[in-house]
Amino acid sequence: MKKAPYLHIVLFLLTLFSTLLVGAINEGADLLKDPVEIYRGLPFSLTLLLILLCHEFSHYLFSRRHHVDATLPYFIPAPTLFGTLGAFIKMKSPITTKNALMDIGASGPIAGFIVSVAAVVVGLSLSKIMPVPKGAEMITLGDSLLFSGLSKAILGKVPENHDIFLHPVAFAGWIGFFVTSLNLLPIGQLDGGHIAYALLEERHHVVSKLLIAVLVALGILIFEGWLVWAVLLLILGIKHPPVLASYVPLDQRRKTTGFLTLVIFILTFTPVPITIM
Repeated sequence: MKKAPYLHIVLFLLTLFSTLLVGAINEGADLLKDPVEIYRGLPFSLTLLLILLCHEFSHYLFSRRHHVDATLPYFIPAPTLFGTLGAFIKMKSPITTKNALMDIGASGPIAGFIVSVAAVVVGLSLSKIMPVPKGAEMITLGDSLLFSGLSKAILGKVPENHDIFLHPVAFAGWIGFFVTSLNLLPIGQLDGGHIAYALLEERHHVVSKLLIAVLVALGILIFEGWLVWAVLLLILGIKHPPVLASYVPLDQRRKTTGFLTLVIFILTFTPVPITIM
């Protein structure tokens, strides 16, 4: 008899609460005066959690499909700009083939990306172009190629001294793009690391080292957060364990999937995610 997943449920509820707080505060709610106004965080919280759920459960379902023992998602509540540090699953048994590794690694980013695109399209249609208040300190989100393209297609050109004030659903979609690009970095055992190992096998380790160097350079030159991410990935490890049946070749469909995730990474990567102006 399996134990009830109490820890997974508690972490999910805590993450629901932390993202509700962030969403409500971003909407101007004064929760100390009127705690009931936390409901204003629902559009942001539910959209972001849907993106994370689709991402992680795609990993989980494909793990089960390939007879890999995997846990349910662990959500990470955190007092950050996003209200969470994301979610992850743990694989408790080895992966047998490169085809299975590709399916498990690529399914999460692709599912999360699809939901994120829908959230961005809906959210941008509800967003407004407004004048930037003079002298005000603002947190400005950077643009990926795809987010920038969708913004121009839906809202048109932004006039000088104006900016797009994102609807909470669009903000959650932006985070979905950002999380997707982070996970698709071909380093260690990130989703991108799984994909790179399925495509390159032992050469994956060389790619991991090169990408760590690129992150360090980006951290020095344009955004310090990349330095933190590089250090964290080094602590977690940049090697990838081998699959059991390495002699089974990666089929063409899985190779195409791998290159599709590369396109998604290019479209969603944001060199300077956040700027305080």
